[in-house]
Amino acid sequence: MAHQPQIRIPATYMRGGTSKGVFFRLQDLPGAAQTPGAARDALLMRVIGSPDPYGKQIDGMGGATSSTSKTVIIAKSERPGHDVDYLFGQVSIDQKFVDWSGNCGNLSAAVGPFAISGGLVDPARVPRDGVAIVRIWQANIGKTIVAHVPMTDGAVQETGDFELDGVTFPAAEVQLEFLDPAAEEEGDGGGGAMFPTGNLVDDLEVPGVGTFKATMINAGIPTIFLNAEEIGYKGTELQDAINSDPKALAMFETIRAHGAIRMGLIKDVSEAATRQHTPKVAFVAKPAGYTASSGKAVNAGDVDLLVRAMSMGKLHHAMMGTAAVCIGAAASIPGTLVNLAAGGGERNAVRFGHPSGTLRVGAEANQEGGEWTVTKAIMSRSARVLMEGWVRIPGDAF
Repeated sequence: MAHQPQIRIPATYMRGGTSKGVFFRLQDLPGAAQTPGAARDALLMRVIGSPDPYGKQIDGMGGATSSTSKTVIIAKSERPGHDVDYLFGQVSIDQKFVDWSGNCGNLSAAVGPFAISGGLVDPARVPRDGVAIVRIWQANIGKTIVAHVPMTDGAVQETGDFELDGVTFPAAEVQLEFLDPAAEEEGDGGGGAMFPTGNLVDDLEVPGVGTFKATMINAGIPTIFLNAEEIGYKGTELQDAINSDPKALAMFETIRAHGAIRMGLIKDVSEAATRQHTPKVAFVAKPAGYTASSGKAVNAGDVDLLVRAMSMGKLHHAMMGTAAVCIGAAASIPGTLVNLAAGGGERNAVRFGHPSGTLRVGAEANQEGGEWTVTKAIMSRSARVLMEGWVRIPGDAF
């Protein structure tokens, strides 16, 4: 019986923040997958091990969670003022599609290190020791990210003492600047304006569920923020409290679909099924003490507010990087639900509690002519190469 041999493709398996993904240089992909389309999607799904009706991704590189079913394609940028173009693909675990509608803020931390190590950044811009500034064009949403990558002896520094809740071991700190995260650009993964409805807070009517106060904002990634108490939660919940409850998961997905319509992201609720990556749904609460998933105690005095967020239909184990950008942006604008949960007023940074611990994010907001803009959001993550070499897939997989 004839069989199709496997092909091998240069790839790097990396952790960025609290996510993991398979990274490719565009030039290393087979010709048919170097341009967007069915061949590229099929290749990435086969690499990750999707679609998998068992939901385990055993026959691929995916880890069967939204945080680990990710792919990244990096190329030298021809855009002025940028070093590399960064394209992110969120691979569905059990369905046959790749969602290109948004960015991964966590894996953004690994883009600079990967680009430097992969020879995609002009060597003249990379110091032997110190900090390399990598200017990244986030191609999914048309935004600029500036990564500050530590260098030691001419190589990317990966080890260090920076600790990130949700990541077991310390590593080197990579600071990320998300410039104009709410600016309207070509390829925008959202509905254009930072507040698509024109309001800081709306009454979101969800048929069969209820009507809730909601802040719907597009900064970093389109997100629907709710008050925890309005949907029956405290804001101190860990993953199992939500993910083991089918009714809760169905409720959040229904809220997400109707919020997406209000944000102008989709026209009909049926479209939400193939747009799982965006928008996100998160719920906020005032500070309270709880025990994080690691067993670490988080005291009310340690945080400005509590936030829990849904990703790809499940409660995230920590916080998505793009959602953290959105939290920082929303907290900096007086009157949003996020800002009110943090005590209201003007602020340029917040520390919030999530299931794995705490995270600090800063943002700069300005109001001109009654319109709010966020010029920059800043946060620190870490990144590390886990494995490098080749991935293998059957030659007829794409």
